[in-house]
Amino acid sequence: MFVLIARPLVFGITLLLACPAQAQAPATVPPQRVKQLFELLDDPSVKAWVTEQRNQDTGSTGASAESGASPTDASSGAVAAPGQMNTMASSTLDRIRHHIEGIVRTLPLLPGQFARVRAETMEDMSSKGSAGVFMLIAMFIAAGLALTWATYKLTRPFRLWIRAQPKDTPNGRAKKIGGRTLYSSMLIISFALGSAGAFMLFDWPMLIREIVLTFLMAAVATWGVRMYVAAMLVPSFMNVENAVEVRALPITNEAADHWSYWLSRIVGVFAFFAAAFILLPGLGIDQDGMVVLPLGADFVLLLLLLLAVWRRPRKQRDGAHGHIGATWLLTAYFVVLFLQRIAGLYIFFWFTFAAFFLPLAIVLTQRGVNFVLRPGSEDAGRPTIPAVTIAVIDRGIRMILILAAAYLLARVWGLNMQSMQDSDTTTTLILRGLINVVVIALAADFGWSIIKAMIERKLGIEIPHAVIGEEDVQALDPHQARLHTLLPIIQNILLALIIVMAVLMMLASMGIQIGPLIAGAGVVGVVVGFGAQTIVKDVISGVFYLLDDAFRVGEYISSGSYRGTVEGFSLRSVKLRHHRGPLFTIPFGELGAVQNQSRDWVTDKFNITVGYDTDIEFARKLIKRIGLELAEDPEFKPWVLEPIKMQGVQEFGEYGIILRVKATTRPGGAFGMKRKFYVRLRQAFKEQGIELPFPTVQVQGLQKPHGAENALLEITPELTMAIAQSHSNRRRRKGTTE
Repeated sequence: MFVLIARPLVFGITLLLACPAQAQAPATVPPQRVKQLFELLDDPSVKAWVTEQRNQDTGSTGASAESGASPTDASSGAVAAPGQMNTMASSTLDRIRHHIEGIVRTLPLLPGQFARVRAETMEDMSSKGSAGVFMLIAMFIAAGLALTWATYKLTRPFRLWIRAQPKDTPNGRAKKIGGRTLYSSMLIISFALGSAGAFMLFDWPMLIREIVLTFLMAAVATWGVRMYVAAMLVPSFMNVENAVEVRALPITNEAADHWSYWLSRIVGVFAFFAAAFILLPGLGIDQDGMVVLPLGADFVLLLLLLLAVWRRPRKQRDGAHGHIGATWLLTAYFVVLFLQRIAGLYIFFWFTFAAFFLPLAIVLTQRGVNFVLRPGSEDAGRPTIPAVTIAVIDRGIRMILILAAAYLLARVWGLNMQSMQDSDTTTTLILRGLINVVVIALAADFGWSIIKAMIERKLGIEIPHAVIGEEDVQALDPHQARLHTLLPIIQNILLALIIVMAVLMMLASMGIQIGPLIAGAGVVGVVVGFGAQTIVKDVISGVFYLLDDAFRVGEYISSGSYRGTVEGFSLRSVKLRHHRGPLFTIPFGELGAVQNQSRDWVTDKFNITVGYDTDIEFARKLIKRIGLELAEDPEFKPWVLEPIKMQGVQEFGEYGIILRVKATTRPGGAFGMKRKFYVRLRQAFKEQGIELPFPTVQVQGLQKPHGAENALLEITPELTMAIAQSHSNRRRRKGTTE
């Protein structure tokens, strides 16, 4: 029936095509092509396909009629969101069902396809045979290993240079890893030249050339992974001393041996299967067969991965429970990947794959960079790598990994960047916006990491609080103190600026107009400025305090009733730690005039009273000698600018001569030295017989009772209080007069 309908239809189409042509130029359809068309229509597979398509069209039309909706309505997009969700879910389930049915339908046909492939292959390779091909592969792999061994012997000086690099410095460890990587590359190139390169020097039949070369490239890939893994993990078979310290990752010897063993074998099996699957379509396996065959390879790889996970060394610090829990989670993850492959959900498979291995690669990269570039040992002087360099390397590798994962997912999902730029569909716009958002976020993260590393490098020198008399003078470098004060504020401002710029650029890349947002932000800023005048006053005052360099972190200042060491500040307030412990938080607007007692130098002047019969010149020389001795004392030498010396006679006091003494030191150094000066001066005066007068009371004019000439005057508490009160009143009157 199908042929009876099709032949008149083709004849009619031929007439329709021929009629317009007759008006211009006579044309006829070649009989050979018509015959080919009829033969194609008579083919049973074509008949079955047309019948299936007709049944599907009839079923869909009937369903539309029963639902009361025309096909036009169905394609108009006016379907509710729940209906779309149900349709998506049902379509996904239908795809899974059709995929599994195709696998079941293809399985019985595979033996026949393999028999046909084997027969055709054996016919093309009649001169060699399968054993001959395997011998060729083994022979050229052996040639590659031989050239690798020769390279190993010739590069002994280079290996000695790698071993000679110090392991106690970050530069030495980086040179070791770089040298091992370069050496591994040399061995890989040697193996490739000795195997695949030597094979290509000869003239082979096309099929043998393709098969042998493909498997040799798989062997080269396996050998390359083995060499690079060994260069990074340094397993025990390399016989490297202190291997734990020169690895690219902070792992134990057991873990390095385990993953070196299993990663090489997993990659080798994967490369063998990949080479086979590259060759099979050209040998006659159809598309359905190529969908089924990888499932066996996936199952073998799943078993290898589970063995590697379950047999990995247990970490002592995690304990048995943490080890088993992580093992079960990894097992579930790999099983889910395998099930997604069976179900044909390849998009979900690659997304799940990237969702685990991309963060894992980022974490391993960060740990590896920090481990390799860690500060050196004490014996080597603790050399360090600049934090900016570490940040550039870490963030650069992270950016490469993320972009590579995004490119892989775009290829898997069938996204073409050039076509996306020329397309205006909603899906394309969303994907294009997401890609721009990711790129902007990566650029912002990279820039912020460099800025943060530079600021942290400047702030890396510890500056303790300048509590007077307790800190090292080297910590009071004015340049470092000013940086320690200003850089945290600059860091916060730059972070806010980068975030705002990145957000605005992301919104603009997604097609959102940011002009109204900027204008609205300006209006809101003006409103906030009028409504919060006190906060604005505090912020502006703080800015001018910082511009005037009025104080820095670690300095001792006083303002009104507040005094203490500056511990830190924000945009609005400053924190002062009193020398007795309380912490004051003072808004900049209430700070007022600031007295800074930690700048440049201080001069401390104090008095010493000696008796009226003291030799002033001799006392001056004693004071000068003690001042010079304290100036050379290692405890006070860094603080002293001018030693303690006597300026002269200040005045004649009630009890003796008052001498004026002064000392010039760095801020915070005078108090401890003055205490020790008093102790030494008292001892020196005592040894030289110089009197240090003190107040005394002489009582005169009291009549002796009943002529008792030799009777002692009884000192009572009342008499003592009266004498003290009289002495106090006399001093008060004297002070008022002066």
